Amino acid sequence: MSSSSSRPEVVGMESGPEPPYPYKMEGKVISGFGRGSKELGIPTANLPVDDALTPWISNVPSGVYFGWASLALPADHPDRPPSDSNGSSSIAVFPMVMSIGYNPFYKNTVRSAEVHILHSFARDFYDAHMRLLILGFIREEKDYDSLEALIRDINIDCDVAKRSLGREGWRWDKGAKEDAEWFVKPL
Repeated sequence: MSSSSSRPEVVGMESGPEPPYPYKMEGKVISGFGRGSKELGIPTANLPVDDALTPWISNVPSGVYFGWASLALPADHPDRPPSDSNGSSSIAVFPMVMSIGYNPFYKNTVRSAEVHILHSFARDFYDAHMRLLILGFIREEKDYDSLEALIRDINIDCDVAKRSLGREGWRWDKGAKEDAEWFVKPL
């Protein structure tokens, strides 16, 4: 525990995620509310919440989750990794933290899935295909008295996710082989 917070510095067992994780989600990155970068300084990549595609999503608590994001970035995107020797498209993999819920501070009436990839991108990547391996839960969704308090908690969430994912058992390729293959398979 840090002295400035009663929140844990890491979450989950040292050995890695436990059932019901991982949750999987995928889709094209869509425009959100436009608040992540502008108001919070924390850009988000948003995925549509579709109970038909992700039946688990209606049964999980609203809150902050963490795991890995894979992106099929366009060929001209500066953050896209080089293609392999066969010319196959490369999938970029990044740690992420995400909110699933209503964001009570903003009084949203529609449940959203907002992903903050823990990487500084050179430019946006709307319409890129993103897959998520959601490996754990950080905390429940809550309301805030100020924008500063919200930003402070999001930054703590990011630190918790980085430390939690930094352990060997939490690498994206440490789980079930079929999950890892799905996560990085070409489109």
